[in-house]
Amino acid sequence: MYDLIISDIDGCLSPEDSSPLNLGKLGLIGEHNRLAFERNDRPKLTLCTGRPISFAEALCRLLQNTSIPCVAENGVWLYDPACNGYLMDPSITDQQLEMVHEAELFSLKSYRQEGVTLQPGKSASVTLYHPDPQVLHRIAPELQQQFDRHGFEFRVSLTLFYINCDLPQISKASGIDRLLELTGVDAERTAGIGDTSSDLAIAQRVNMFGCPANAIASVKETAQFVSQHEQIDGVLDFMQFLMGQ
Repeated sequence: MYDLIISDIDGCLSPEDSSPLNLGKLGLIGEHNRLAFERNDRPKLTLCTGRPISFAEALCRLLQNTSIPCVAENGVWLYDPACNGYLMDPSITDQQLEMVHEAELFSLKSYRQEGVTLQPGKSASVTLYHPDPQVLHRIAPELQQQFDRHGFEFRVSLTLFYINCDLPQISKASGIDRLLELTGVDAERTAGIGDTSSDLAIAQRVNMFGCPANAIASVKETAQFVSQHEQIDGVLDFMQFLMGQ
């Protein structure tokens, strides 16, 4: 029934913290993809992540995705392995790129003394990190207010260890729109999986949405398939479910 599975990374294919990747289970997905490209008899798996494009590209290679673009930086980038291309969303303006740099400096000045740092490698978004999620939950509403006050047009959202600040027209949904336009894949023949609020944008674009057991409540309420297994085991469970339909 499906041509494409669109998967989040953090909390799905890998832990959001610094725990090692499960290379054995990623290898199972890589073998699935190898057969999918070779035989065209099963859905190919690609990525849709808030991670920087370099991280997404590396994982794309590990998963043996040879020609389907993946979405990185919450929709800012498509990485196209077919041509080794890096495609920024054309709606992002020079003024917005300047605003991103101003917001990065403002965020560091405001929260550096609390131990907050910036995730490196972002081009058109701002991501704040702290090892204590309670700190992030405390400062996120204040950060949105400060951005609004300074005229920084960002959508602020939380994951477990990060605050993502994205341009208003950019999301995982806009990235998937570009992905489907580039590949010609029908949205009715897509499935997706995610675990946090930003992944609700994946659910908006795919025909079947699933989540692992570690997903937040709002994602579980949205999903048509909720695995009893966490993270990559939940992704493999969802893939098995899709193959059985």
